[in-house]
Amino acid sequence: MADANGKGDETSSGLEIVTGGAGFIGSHLVEHLVGLGKRVRVIERPGAGVDHLPASAQVVFADIRERAGLAAALKGGTRVYHLAANPNLWARDRGEFDRVNHQGTVNVLDLALAAGAERVLHTSTESILTKDGATGPIGLDARVELSDAVGPYCRSKLLAENYAFSLAERGFPVVVANPTMPVGPGDRGMSPPTRLIRDFCAGRMPATIECTLNLIDVRDAAVGLRLVMERGRPGSRYLLGGENLTLDQVLAELARLTGVSPPRIRVPYQAALAFAWLDEAWSDHVTGRPPKATVTGVRLARRIMHFDSRPSLAEIGLALRPIADSLADSVAWLRTAGLISD
Repeated sequence: MADANGKGDETSSGLEIVTGGAGFIGSHLVEHLVGLGKRVRVIERPGAGVDHLPASAQVVFADIRERAGLAAALKGGTRVYHLAANPNLWARDRGEFDRVNHQGTVNVLDLALAAGAERVLHTSTESILTKDGATGPIGLDARVELSDAVGPYCRSKLLAENYAFSLAERGFPVVVANPTMPVGPGDRGMSPPTRLIRDFCAGRMPATIECTLNLIDVRDAAVGLRLVMERGRPGSRYLLGGENLTLDQVLAELARLTGVSPPRIRVPYQAALAFAWLDEAWSDHVTGRPPKATVTGVRLARRIMHFDSRPSLAEIGLALRPIADSLADSVAWLRTAGLISD
């Protein structure tokens, strides 16, 4: 068995398919697989930017909400990594979360298995493992109900994960991975953690809220998905988490990197929630642009978001880099991309 963060257990001659392969984690996964000599096909939504992907990766445009075109795109896949999703916590059309994250997952998993995939990995999220009133780090024994899910994004992701586990219970080769919040370079879609980093560095964070986070380097998350695919047990969950930090600790590290002073004002939870409701209403009915604060994000901030990933990481053999390095790389990439100034 080779180095967990380098060579794979064996070189597969099959075709590796990555849905959402142009996204934040997906693009790093594609680059990693190509670097290992794998044949890779990326399935992306029509109109998605793919110029940053390795030239050797085949790109097929298909909508995971539409089974007809998706079935053709999945043909020939030996291993299928399903990452395609709407990762945001707000959408003007809330039903889009279910259509993409839930029903899209049903389509991908069903059609991949029907096409003869030897193994399918469903990429879930850590945010569906939280429960109101829970204390202490969350581990692999977390059990959640649909009533625990916060908002339409989390509900759609929990329904998708439940479907993946139901297939595994019926004997299909399906495994589930739950990355925590990824940070690092290359987030062209500006996921919530990267938007937070950008706004802080740009001086657009006048206030903060008390909350806890678990961050993982996006490159480590990508390697972790490959290791789960190769070494994971069907029907099992693998928690890909890094360091547990408070938001204040994250901002203090960003302040050290950039010289920007952390905000001194801390907004009480109820005030933050009220602002989020108003901000979402303004986005819904006036601007159509994402709000500065989302109701789902504020509600999640009140929950424990610390995780114990050690059993999963030990089983698959994943080593992690320090999050301080990941934050530094994220800031450097944002500067290079012209999204923040020096």
